[in-house]
Amino acid sequence: MTDPAKVRKHAERVRELVASVVRTQIKDPRLGMITITDSRITADLRDATVYYTVLGDAAAQAGTAAALESAKGVLRSTVGKALGLRHSPTLTFIHDDVQDQAKHIDEVLERARNADAEVQRLAAGATYAGDAQPYKLDDDDDEDDDEVANDAPIEERS
Repeated sequence: MTDPAKVRKHAERVRELVASVVRTQIKDPRLGMITITDSRITADLRDATVYYTVLGDAAAQAGTAAALESAKGVLRSTVGKALGLRHSPTLTFIHDDVQDQAKHIDEVLERARNADAEVQRLAAGATYAGDAQPYKLDDDDDEDDDEVANDAPIEERS
């Protein structure tokens, strides 16, 4: 079993190496404005998953995915040599759609804020559907009789 700290260290190193190689050695014109956001590596250090984001539209994202796929061999050999492992990890590239998810969450929160504001606006001028005092109260006469009886001295009460 591999030490989890060692696995995290190798994953961070894979992220740094892929980002460096993409920036300096890969000259594919399909490669867009890419950012390597994260990488994960399995405990046996044989498979690495690299997450990336691309600035641009769907065509730029598709072009960048194709460029990374074609450069996978160069990236794998560079990572394998730099890590000094017996087996170079296979690289899998996954588009990280964090920005799209954040945008979606912002839209949902905005709709919730608008709905809350509408409820507050409607509640501001609202009145009760029934009486202001919905509970039945006892007659006041019974309370006056009890007070008079309680004011009398103890000898007279019996």
